[in-house]
Amino acid sequence: MKIHEYQGKELLRQFQVPVPKGKPAFTVDEAVEIAKELGGPVWVVKAQIHAGGRGKGGGVKLARSIDEVQKIASEILGMQLITHQTGAAGQKVRRLLIEEGADIRKEFYVGIVTDRITQKICVMASSEGGMEIEKVAHETPEKILKAFVEPSQGLDDAEAAALAKGIGIPDASVPQAVDVLKKLYQAYFDTDASLAEINPLILTGSGDVRALDAKFNFDSNALFRHPEIVAFRDLDEEDPAEIRASQFDLAYIQLDGNIGCLVNGAGLAMATMDTIKLFGGEPANFLDVGGGATTEKVTEAFKIMLDNPKLKAILVNIFGGIMRCDVIAQGVVEACKAVSLSVPLVVRMKGTNEDLGKQILRDSGLPIISADTMAEAAEKVVAAAKGH
Repeated sequence: MKIHEYQGKELLRQFQVPVPKGKPAFTVDEAVEIAKELGGPVWVVKAQIHAGGRGKGGGVKLARSIDEVQKIASEILGMQLITHQTGAAGQKVRRLLIEEGADIRKEFYVGIVTDRITQKICVMASSEGGMEIEKVAHETPEKILKAFVEPSQGLDDAEAAALAKGIGIPDASVPQAVDVLKKLYQAYFDTDASLAEINPLILTGSGDVRALDAKFNFDSNALFRHPEIVAFRDLDEEDPAEIRASQFDLAYIQLDGNIGCLVNGAGLAMATMDTIKLFGGEPANFLDVGGGATTEKVTEAFKIMLDNPKLKAILVNIFGGIMRCDVIAQGVVEACKAVSLSVPLVVRMKGTNEDLGKQILRDSGLPIISADTMAEAAEKVVAAAKGH
């Protein structure tokens, strides 16, 4: 789950990380009132969408008068903001962050993620703040410093100081940078975040260290512990099909292809998509129905896939372990009848009650294309999608 920058800064404030004064605005009038309330000669008007690169797309601008705040807010609010992370369609801007200006002497980057290889928390820092960290990692990886932190111990002063000094924070400001890094780490840890990022972390003219941006992603499996974070969820920023799927406990991600995939197990689902591509097709979605798929879940999965106007065929690929093949077969039959399936359907199933499942499909009278191997299934569904 992702949240907006202003929500991330609200979290940072709770952990005493210094951030500029600012408030969200949902209308132009609110933007103007917030700017008047903040006071000062310079304001920053920032589009709030779940994507990076907003500045390059025209979604972050400086205003030097209240009239300019009104003009810029009118331009950004409601615009279709296109960045390198939104794709060509862009994302509609429905909220703004109006913030006081900052005296920036130098920009840095800090970020925290969980490293699955070392099973530790990786705290990253770089002198190249304000840039896309992916570009820095690709072109000048030596400029990204890392500390791998044992979760049971946390980030200590020595590790934080080494990072701060390593990216060029002046000696006089190192103690404050250490404090910010440790508090950011605590925010990451206590909220079950999967990403905590400040880009840029700035050094002001007076030597203060402040978070000028805030990006948080959270582990969805831990959200039951954090209702206060769930309250930050902005459904306007999420794919409607993915929202609908989550209501039925389906792991669904919309893609750009035309072959729907219904699979049990995330690993098998990824292998299924790879196999489709290997045979010249393009998957329309990732869909893991899990180990407890009911007829209702399978029916809803079919409905979600069929709502995609690009869909040309569907591949059901089931390995019957915990989930029995006969249960899935019955669900597929009921779903096909419920949705009046109008595209070719290829089904491949292996495992527990495989023969019974195949018999149910044969007895259904539905025009289901059977396959015995993944390669055969992919070949047949690609051909069906092409109308062969």
